[in-house]
Amino acid sequence: MSLVLTTASVPDGDKVAYWNDAVSRTLVPMTVAPRGDGPFDGRIATDRLGYLQVSTMEADAKRVSRTPALIARSSEALVAVGVQVSGTATFIHDGRRAEVCEGDLVVYDTTRPYSFDYPQRFATHVFQLPRRMLGVPDSDIRQVTGAAIGTGDGVGAMLLPFLATLASSAGGYQPAVADRLAGNVVDLLATLIAERAHPDATDADTARSHLLLRVRDHINRNLGDPELSPEGIARAHRISVRYLHRLFEGEGTTVGRLIQQRRLEECSRELARRGRTAPTVSAVAQRWGFVNPAHFSRAFRAAYGVSPREWRNLRTAQDDGGRPPAAAPAPGTAPGAAAGVRGAGRTGG
Repeated sequence: MSLVLTTASVPDGDKVAYWNDAVSRTLVPMTVAPRGDGPFDGRIATDRLGYLQVSTMEADAKRVSRTPALIARSSEALVAVGVQVSGTATFIHDGRRAEVCEGDLVVYDTTRPYSFDYPQRFATHVFQLPRRMLGVPDSDIRQVTGAAIGTGDGVGAMLLPFLATLASSAGGYQPAVADRLAGNVVDLLATLIAERAHPDATDADTARSHLLLRVRDHINRNLGDPELSPEGIARAHRISVRYLHRLFEGEGTTVGRLIQQRRLEECSRELARRGRTAPTVSAVAQRWGFVNPAHFSRAFRAAYGVSPREWRNLRTAQDDGGRPPAAAPAPGTAPGAAAGVRGAGRTGG
């Protein structure tokens, strides 16, 4: 069910402050400066598709800015795709300026400053997903940000109608379907980034990139399965285990290390959440594919420097003090964090 926030019933004198808070809470912290003199009008509706957040915003002319100070208040790195439904915008990001017209796409990274200037009333769809889900180099993302991407050809031509359909029906899918659709968005977005960042890549390079993205998505969707392994992943994608390992040779990690790293990241995030009925450490570990509690504790300490219980206490204490919990850093590559996949799930060493 959509979360809808609107200025319609807010007193005129409070509309701007209300809208500023609504946009910052729904998307990421930003400053909003209306361009007109009259009462401001805006509406934003938000749904979720698994780890993908889908928002549709319609508002009067304004300028929104994401500053370093506001970035420091955010606990998670996100990548966003904006689809300009109506109106125009001037988009500035990573030192580049682009004029965005109806039907254009823009990609932006919420960990770096940017701004949108809308000279008239407009409507836009915004798709936000965790940066870590993309699995593409930061340098490639920087090649795409700060540009208006036309949708007349290439991957953009496929991505635009797909995103438009999702925005109009995001609240109507079962969880399993929603997760799969979110994975499709990741695949298409990562392919779009690769297409724009490496226009001279060969067909073989493109095919390898697509396969690597599908493997990463498969891993992310099956982290809770203790049987997740290179053999099973290779079988699901109809490739050999040897070729699977070759795919990761240029990624700075192995398949086994990636699985354990992603499991530890999800455990660390869940343990940092505050709640009245917080699950036990062992329940969190099992939910993300760790069968042996002792091994999980050792792997977690090797990655984060503290035990899972200490991590939870530190993060919830920060939250109680009025500050958001710190974002979970990527686990390190100490021997305990780099153990084999099957060892990660079943053994104590």
